[in-house]
Amino acid sequence: MDDSPGLITTPLTDDLVRGALDVERTARGALLPHRLPARARAQFGGDEQVAQAETQPSGVRLVFRTRATAVEVDVQRAVIGYRGVPPRPDGAYDLHIDGEPAGRATASGGDLVTVDLSDGSQETVPGPVGTVRFEGLAGREKTVEIWLPYTEITELIALRTDAPVAAVEPGGRRVWLHHGSSISQGSAADSSATAWPALAAAVGGVELINLSLGGSALLDPYTARALRDTPADLISVKIGINLVNRDLMRLRAFGPAVHGFLDTIREGHPTTPLLVISPILCPVQEETPGPAAPEFSEEEVQFTALGDPSEVALGKLTLRVVREELARIVAERAADDPGLYYLDGLELYGEADFAELPLPDRLHPDAAAHRRMGERFGAYAFGPGGPFSAAP
Repeated sequence: MDDSPGLITTPLTDDLVRGALDVERTARGALLPHRLPARARAQFGGDEQVAQAETQPSGVRLVFRTRATAVEVDVQRAVIGYRGVPPRPDGAYDLHIDGEPAGRATASGGDLVTVDLSDGSQETVPGPVGTVRFEGLAGREKTVEIWLPYTEITELIALRTDAPVAAVEPGGRRVWLHHGSSISQGSAADSSATAWPALAAAVGGVELINLSLGGSALLDPYTARALRDTPADLISVKIGINLVNRDLMRLRAFGPAVHGFLDTIREGHPTTPLLVISPILCPVQEETPGPAAPEFSEEEVQFTALGDPSEVALGKLTLRVVREELARIVAERAADDPGLYYLDGLELYGEADFAELPLPDRLHPDAAAHRRMGERFGAYAFGPGGPFSAAP
């Protein structure tokens, strides 16, 4: 698109993007952030859910220094919707100035991808390029961060400002690498910057890389290798909910899979503080195995568990079983790995929280619950004596 009056265009380059593990130059010359590296993307077997999740840029942001008072970003977004369900609000682009929230905007246009939850099929309707604009910024030198929406695939096409911009050299803050499910990716949070890991990162004053994959935190080896190969000062993995609601494995396979996942991470990070987090409360799957399935009622989606509780004795997983097994595994490994820690997810969101802030779709916490979880994790992990404190 042409320059707006009074604005100059800065070429979009990889060094302006933070929080992504790879940046692809698309056919239209845009930057497409990926949260899995190319090697991993070649190994997930064409799974559309993984492909969608890893290109939804949770925790990914444009970062630069400038005196600009106006900033525009052209984007080609892909908006994900679900057949029979009202469309979600447009994804939020959060503006931070020198680390503090300073505005929020949305983009128009974009492709519409409609998913049929009954069979996983998708239909795409192309749409035009949109523009995100922020104005009225202070004319001083400052660090600008624009957090991209966790709900939308975003191609970055053009950056325009009314003053020159410069990339910010990385460094100065510890890097926290986190992996989890859609709850960690953002689920029903207001934005990427207000998903619980981003809020916790702000408490800890750390640089977040959010490698959370909606529906796909499944102990996959390619994910473990991505964690292994990514430089980080702090690492956490939130394990369990997707394994249960996909009914992916039995208890016999779960334990060895967790060991293998942690072993792979430790190959690249032998002494890095590594925190294993079990699932938060989800009543429909506490005692009932998966699979989980959506139910449609008055144009709303709610999830239910289809398994038989009697099958737990045969090795089927529930959230209670997962928590017990993770606690046991971490306790045993910690005897030889003093940098390994365990956090019961019920400490982040438990029964009292559910009574006050119930899960709207029976599976994902809402924006208020994300704020509570972020505050609690921040206080626990980064506070005095916490596993991510300066002196744990």
